[in-house]
Amino acid sequence: MKILAPFIVGLLFGLGLCLGGMSQPQKVLGFLDLAGAWDPSLAFVMGGAVSIAFVAFRVLAGRERSLNGAPLALPQARAIDARLLGGAALFGIGWGLAGFCPGPALVGLGFLSPGALLFVVAMAAGMILVEALSALPAPDAATEDV
Repeated sequence: MKILAPFIVGLLFGLGLCLGGMSQPQKVLGFLDLAGAWDPSLAFVMGGAVSIAFVAFRVLAGRERSLNGAPLALPQARAIDARLLGGAALFGIGWGLAGFCPGPALVGLGFLSPGALLFVVAMAAGMILVEALSALPAPDAATEDV
């Protein structure tokens, strides 16, 4: 059951992305085109997802273990810093240029979409780059010239 539950949840997530049109870049780009042929339908998909996540996080807030017994590790960070803002900006730019975000891009791989493949390769390269840059030592403010 510990393997089956995440599989079923992932399957439902992918099915929801397909039914909601999130795996179609042209639909996503239509949603982002506020000045042109705007397609508001994805607002309902996102609203539904946010509503479900809101309820789920409230239910999980008082628990130490998931339904399958695994320990819960809910996010604790609350700070809005440069790393968060930079990541959000890169996410938005990538979404706007490609019409994909990570989940739908992985679904697109299942449909053998060349655009999804390109996006996933670029996403993986970005993740590797962030890990490499994060491993660099931070500059010491005390030794810098003022």
